[in-house]
Amino acid sequence: MPLILGTNSIKDTGYDVANSVRLNSGDSPNFTRTPGSASNRRTWTWSGWVKRSGLGSIQTLFNGSDGSYPEIFYFAADDTFIYHHDISGSDYKLISSQVFRDVSAWYHIIVAKDTTQSTETNRLKVYVNGSQITMNESALGYPTQNYQGAINIDDVHIIGNWKTNSYYIDGYLAEIAFIDGSQLDATSFGEFNSDSPTIWQPIDISGLTFGTNGFYLDFEDSSDLGKDVSGNGNDYTANNLAATDQSTDTCTNNFATLNSLANLTGSPTYSEGNLKVAGDSSGNNNWQTTFVVSSGKWYWELKDLTSSPDGSLLFYDQSISSGSHPGYGFVLNTKKKVINGSPTGSAIGSSAQNDIWSMALDLDNGKMFIARNGTYLSSGDPANGTNPFIQTSDGLPSEGVFGGHIYNGSMELNFGSPSFSISSGNTDDNGYGNFEYDVPAGFYSLNTKNLAEFG
Repeated sequence: MPLILGTNSIKDTGYDVANSVRLNSGDSPNFTRTPGSASNRRTWTWSGWVKRSGLGSIQTLFNGSDGSYPEIFYFAADDTFIYHHDISGSDYKLISSQVFRDVSAWYHIIVAKDTTQSTETNRLKVYVNGSQITMNESALGYPTQNYQGAINIDDVHIIGNWKTNSYYIDGYLAEIAFIDGSQLDATSFGEFNSDSPTIWQPIDISGLTFGTNGFYLDFEDSSDLGKDVSGNGNDYTANNLAATDQSTDTCTNNFATLNSLANLTGSPTYSEGNLKVAGDSSGNNNWQTTFVVSSGKWYWELKDLTSSPDGSLLFYDQSISSGSHPGYGFVLNTKKKVINGSPTGSAIGSSAQNDIWSMALDLDNGKMFIARNGTYLSSGDPANGTNPFIQTSDGLPSEGVFGGHIYNGSMELNFGSPSFSISSGNTDDNGYGNFEYDVPAGFYSLNTKNLAEFG
């Protein structure tokens, strides 16, 4: 299948979002707050950037509730987007015409409500990446004029889950804002790039009037991920989230993750924002990244969590659309280099649980270097380009995706925004990424700002 970069994130926009929060649905993560008093229940705007990881299940963005009856918006099991006020005898429900299945890119979603409007279609508007989308009326339809909902009431409000069900979001959130008392359009939160008018990008929203129960979560304080920076002090409580769930994968610098939609062999299980992959014992479970590279010098790390390591780190020929994807790299259980999908030569070195493996790939000169816990195999030196582990003469492809396999175990991948703790902390020469080991001079982490410069 084709791989789509997060085009809303490629260019340097002049306004940078520093952090997002990674929510792994298996951990039951969410943010909660109960306002001290109700405010405007007719008119408000919610805005947030979302990068999806899991698909095909109900995943909640935001809801308020009047007792057990939520006013809510969420991704449905068919990956449409739904607004619904579920209350006995007064249900309202709208469903998007389009589906949202891109796990490689960020979506900017705005839900803007004003039930004082005389035209019913103006009472609830949804914008995605700068444009208003069509919301189809179910049998329940639009709210009636002047109807008061459950959002902005003095009951619990939840980001990332549904009050009465366990429908947790699986992915990344950034720049979450709520405007109490105003129905705003997309231009209050973003703009189209002047050089590339199809690219939607965020703007600084700190100057907006947030209203009594309004808030702005920028996730920049890892010790207080639910901190409201609007000036209102309407902090949200972070539940089942840790400092390691703060991420630098954002809507202004999109990092590579694993592509859960890739058509590969096996049935790997993805978690931790598509940065952790597990496989069963039925066979090799192959995985690959969301980004295609055809030039430049790239660095990434793999942490093997398996007691008897059986996996690989590879570079795949991107022209192969399905199957096992014959790759080039290193396989952990045989400790051999891999050439065109086949382990080759004698065993090199060793491998153990919790090893961190590195790949430094130089596509400009056709060279690959592999390291175990910071020491390069075969005395390789990526910075100087000497003693490559694999090179062009071995058939190394000039374009492809990073990937590998896992058998009966699990591993975590670090393309610059890791889901696991890093003890040292190293960046590339552009200051991006957070790696356990030194990034060789001239090599870069896999994100859209680096790709725009070197890819």
